[in-house]
Amino acid sequence: MDPRRWLRAGAVGSPHGLDGSFHVAQPVAGLLVLGEEIRVGEQELRIERRAGTDRRPIVRLEGCSVRADALALRGEQLLVARLRAPELEPDEWWADDLEGCAVRDGAAEVGRVRRLLALPSCEVLEVERADGGADLLVPLVRDAVRAVDIDRREIEIDLEFLGEEPG
Repeated sequence: MDPRRWLRAGAVGSPHGLDGSFHVAQPVAGLLVLGEEIRVGEQELRIERRAGTDRRPIVRLEGCSVRADALALRGEQLLVARLRAPELEPDEWWADDLEGCAVRDGAAEVGRVRRLLALPSCEVLEVERADGGADLLVPLVRDAVRAVDIDRREIEIDLEFLGEEPG
């Protein structure tokens, strides 16, 4: 997958019913839109049905009309063309853009973003520490995150705010 061209919208989960519909695992709100064309494996298919909620969407794709079709796709990534994705507000980023970014506090290297997690209170960056210590969870709030530079693939955080000693 070319991250500059495609965004992950989730993955095909368990079948829902008999008509080829399935639950979407790890969904990204706003990317699974009825009528939208998405990439599944080597195919581009249109979303024919969209039900459920943003946290637990149910989708059926064109050409998938029976439960066996949904089972055959299970585990496949659902990708949306970046050009067709909704525009983000300032200080909003796609998870795909944050993953892999270097995390620093001033000159001190903290680690790299492993993934973005959606917790009940806010989204957090799961940071794999450069020193091999336990992962650090960084809430995406202004007090914890000073700056995000997607072009440079760097995120500046405030370790002191997180209750840690700056390096």
